[in-house]
Amino acid sequence: MEIEKLTRRRRHHPEEFKQAVIAACCEPGASVAGIAMVNGVNANQVRRWMRERGIAAPTQRKASSPAVEMAPTFIPVPLAPATPESPAIRIEIRRGNAAVKIDWPTGAAGACATWLRDWLR
Repeated sequence: MEIEKLTRRRRHHPEEFKQAVIAACCEPGASVAGIAMVNGVNANQVRRWMRERGIAAPTQRKASSPAVEMAPTFIPVPLAPATPESPAIRIEIRRGNAAVKIDWPTGAAGACATWLRDWLR
């Protein structure tokens, strides 16, 4: 039984292709990583091609961007108006022939729970 080993071959890109990719990277606002990804090349490889030709990779300046400087630091968000009265807790209990309906204020929910627990014992 023979086993074949997979040999890895280096990819070779023609000089015209490299120059076109480098030229696209030198455009204003271009991303080296984005252009490399679109062309199926690793961004580090493109930066190496630029370095070998003495071309500095463009740097992203986020702090001096006019859009960032003009962005507001705080955006007020309008709140929904508060309801004057919160809904009450409504309990309807039937035990045998007796029926009890109770409306309890929401602010006293703890007292309602205590009363209900004692009543159901």
